[in-house]
Amino acid sequence: MKKVFATLTVLAMLTFGSAAVMAQEAAAPAEEAAVEQVDEAAPVAEEVVEAPAEEAGGLVALHKTLKTKFIEGGAGFMALTLVTLVFGLALCIERIIYLSLSKTNTKKLLEDVEAALKQGGIEKALEVCRNTRGPVASIFYQGLSRYDEGIDVVEKTVASYGGVQLGLLEKNLSWITLFIAIAPSLGFLGTIIGMIEAFDKIQQVGDISATVVAGGIKVALLTTLLGLIIAVVLQLFYNYILSLVEGLVNEMEDSSISLLDIVVEYDKAQKK
Repeated sequence: MKKVFATLTVLAMLTFGSAAVMAQEAAAPAEEAAVEQVDEAAPVAEEVVEAPAEEAGGLVALHKTLKTKFIEGGAGFMALTLVTLVFGLALCIERIIYLSLSKTNTKKLLEDVEAALKQGGIEKALEVCRNTRGPVASIFYQGLSRYDEGIDVVEKTVASYGGVQLGLLEKNLSWITLFIAIAPSLGFLGTIIGMIEAFDKIQQVGDISATVVAGGIKVALLTTLLGLIIAVVLQLFYNYILSLVEGLVNEMEDSSISLLDIVVEYDKAQKK
């Protein structure tokens, strides 16, 4: 029995040993293939790493170029022109946010007001308008609150308060147009100042030098360029804001007419 067990043990050791050797031999090519794949992927990874580095380098170079041009154009005067962009953009962003929040689902509001009038009368409709945001709901509230004074008064109130809401929608637009006009004006003023400096240097040197003239003209052109760019940017925002205002005004007018129709029908139903 001992010999049998010894024989079985030796066979088992040989079997597991050969299996381990075969597993190692099979794993070796796989490891070599994995190493080769890593080696092949290394250049790709380097390219991926190099791409963001090149982009970052491009941004740094662009920043340095803009900074250099800003200083060459006269840091003080260029900063003054840039202030118009800061204030103009601030006003544009404020208007866009305000107008975006002023949008109302007028169709749903009209349906809710009509249903409220049928269920709970004027007070219920006023509650619906009070809980709704936007200029349309405010116009509805002002008009319905004058219902006791007659349909004609409701119509006049809606028209009058529509003008008030229009003024709120167009608030600060005049300041944006002011900055649109000031930006290129400051740029042209910088042009004149640059040309005066160029002629002053020519007078001091006593000779027309290309370097002296080019320096003055360069300052003039840089300030003009900045002013025109600012004016174009602000003009785009201004036109977008005007489109938002026009859309809201159309909604106010259409919904006001629909509201008057609903109030007239409600009034007829009350008198029956």
